[in-house]
Amino acid sequence: MRQHGFLTQWDDAKGYGFITPNHGEAKLFVHIKAFGLRAERPQLGELLSFELEHDAQGKRRAVKVRADKARLASSSSSPGIASSSSLSSLYLIPAFAAFYLLCHLLWSLPAGLWGAYMAMSLATFIVYAGDKRAASKGQPRVPERTLHGLAFACGWPGALLAQQLLRHKSSKPAFLRRFWGTVSGNVLLFTLAATPMLKMLWSWLAGR
Repeated sequence: MRQHGFLTQWDDAKGYGFITPNHGEAKLFVHIKAFGLRAERPQLGELLSFELEHDAQGKRRAVKVRADKARLASSSSSPGIASSSSLSSLYLIPAFAAFYLLCHLLWSLPAGLWGAYMAMSLATFIVYAGDKRAASKGQPRVPERTLHGLAFACGWPGALLAQQLLRHKSSKPAFLRRFWGTVSGNVLLFTLAATPMLKMLWSWLAGR
């Protein structure tokens, strides 16, 4: 029975990597020989179909690997829609910058706050880039909780840029749900701290 997934780690020099199944199971080892005769070398993020086998040590591995043409065709049947949809999330960055500027003009925010967003975003982008490089070389990865922590600590604009420009951590639903939770949490805290909303909420609660 064939399964489906995508190539999440690949060392072209050594000729092996790992496939992450679509249904959330642990990643599977795959060797270049499992791809059979094909003109192109395996590419990170490639959609694949495969069969499951156990080696002599009882470890699971992917065999009879092929490009998942059916899923690739369905995902590209409306060219540009998926990419434009994901890239549209980048508009959140200038939208937040405009909101920040408005809050600063109305309520005079601390001078270092915008610098904190810039510094944390740069640091987060660098960490994402390092994690992508580690994934491609099969090296130890940055824990997801660290990436989410950086995003919550004002680094989410850099994380968003890294996801879209580096194509890293941009297709894993569980990760993205938590990521958008950190973005929402950070923006909510900023709104409460930068506007009179918290004071108004406190007065409303005290008056009840």
